[in-house]
Amino acid sequence: MARHIRKGDLVAVTTGNARGRQGKVLRVIPKHDHVIVEGVNVRKKHIRPNQQNPQGGVIEKEMPVHISNVSPVSGGKPTRVRFEVKPDGSKLRVAARSGEQIGQPLRAAKG
Repeated sequence: MARHIRKGDLVAVTTGNARGRQGKVLRVIPKHDHVIVEGVNVRKKHIRPNQQNPQGGVIEKEMPVHISNVSPVSGGKPTRVRFEVKPDGSKLRVAARSGEQIGQPLRAAKG
């Protein structure tokens, strides 16, 4: 399946408790079809003392959200994604709502 979401994209959550929230994608986990979105699905995690955190304690951490529950944002609204191949061979992600390019090209132009 083609990945319509990439690291650094601005996405909107479309379902679940965080519906309507927007955030930047911090990490994509392709093996499980999950993404970690900044400020979304934040949970408290109890950690043991270690060298990085000698006191231990409770931290707040973003947990994964399924990739099907987020959509890229274009013009402030969530949109579907189309993939276009230009005549020069470059491949782009394009917002279905507005037709504008999303992020960097997936494949550079040939030559």
